[in-house]
Amino acid sequence: MERVIATRDILKASFSLAVLGAIASVLGACATAPESRSATTSERRSATTPESRAATLSTERIAEILASPDRSAADRTNDIRRKPDQMLAFIGVRPGMVALDLSASGGYTTELIARAVGPTGRVYGQSAPRDPARSPPAPSAPEGAAFPPSAMPQTPAVVATLSPAGRRTSPQALAERSKNPAAGNIIAVVQPFESPIPAEAASNTLDLVTLMFNYHDLGFLGVDRAQMNKAVFAALKPGGMYVIADHSGRPGTGISESGTLHRIEEAFLRQEVEAAGFKLAEQGNFMRNPSDPRDKNTPDPPQPKDEFVLKCRARTFERHANVALKREPKNRESSHETYNAL
Repeated sequence: MERVIATRDILKASFSLAVLGAIASVLGACATAPESRSATTSERRSATTPESRAATLSTERIAEILASPDRSAADRTNDIRRKPDQMLAFIGVRPGMVALDLSASGGYTTELIARAVGPTGRVYGQSAPRDPARSPPAPSAPEGAAFPPSAMPQTPAVVATLSPAGRRTSPQALAERSKNPAAGNIIAVVQPFESPIPAEAASNTLDLVTLMFNYHDLGFLGVDRAQMNKAVFAALKPGGMYVIADHSGRPGTGISESGTLHRIEEAFLRQEVEAAGFKLAEQGNFMRNPSDPRDKNTPDPPQPKDEFVLKCRARTFERHANVALKREPKNRESSHETYNAL
């Protein structure tokens, strides 16, 4: 009997030593894990650019930008309608950002963003090549470029969009604005809407893309909007923002009234943008007017148009491999890598 008890005690002791050894191995592995996690965190931090870490503009800073004495009288007049204080806050502009303003026109929005991102950032102002056989569309509202044109060097970018009547073009207006040191980071680019990204702004280099009150025009202009939205998605950094503002159309009208009433249905626009891979991040209601019947270009009786603002995020994807304890999945099909949209 004593031999049996002794043998059992020896077995218990051996088992305890084995368990302790296993625990020690696990603890040893855990001790080295932080180095791996630390390296991963370091890599992620190194991939985070200074501009992405910068804080968004404060209310006070936005007020300073709008009160700058070197802003034009036309832009100040446009402020009344465009509510730039709320727009800049909604967009979430940060110093150092690289941005693209689609259909920049006279550059009202382009200059505001240029001032906001500061000298460490830059803003591309895009306009499409002018078709000499087609008259440019009449804008639904002024874009803050009513000041007289000045003599401009005939660069290829300017020549590509010159109108027969010598009317001020978007590249001319942007070049004039860029003479101001506060907006010297504006770069005018002439690119078709279907391929609006300048060559120097390769994939995943943009923090922000804006399109202010002109998405509806792309309808009667025959632009391939799906291709344009995909190009914007590819150019934005993961998590980058695509901000679109436009004049609200009635439910069910889609983009059919783009050339007559200069309006577009909000749900229709959102559906097109989300089809390119974007995810709605926020809706801005600060330009809404529920009293607008939305059945005319200029509301009757005269009043502000009902307008919407959408901020859409370029989705990022995180890979999750099924490696937990190397267990066999219940369903082999579920062992495929999955991607979660953030």
